[in-house]
Amino acid sequence: MSRTVLQRFPAGGPRGSWPAEEFARQRRSEGLPAEVVMDLESDAFLVIVEQRAPERLARCMPERRHRRST
Repeated sequence: MSRTVLQRFPAGGPRGSWPAEEFARQRRSEGLPAEVVMDLESDAFLVIVEQRAPERLARCMPERRHRRST
């Protein structure tokens, strides 16, 4: 699985402000499975989307065969 970072937010935001959570909530309302994680090295909150590798996804999806109706 790979992760795509949609947005970075500094951890030192104003008290009571949750911009990373708000951004993730907006993405989830658009249908993206966005999550907030903490990057300790950069002291930032990351909004990410986890994605399956294409070749693994292809193996997980069964082939559909279409039959012609007569």
